[in-house]
Amino acid sequence: MDTITLPVLISAVGNFGFPVILSLYLLIRFEKKIGDLTSAIQNLHEATNKIET
Repeated sequence: MDTITLPVLISAVGNFGFPVILSLYLLIRFEKKIGDLTSAIQNLHEATNKIET
């Protein structure tokens, strides 16, 4: 993700409001982590299936 400059951030907060900007920031920031967790859960499921058979 590119670095956001302070004037752009201030303008966005003024136009859209703090809750919207905070929600978008968190969604973008945690998107990769959620994908990694999904992959880890799938790998765990596959590993437990191999142990059971």
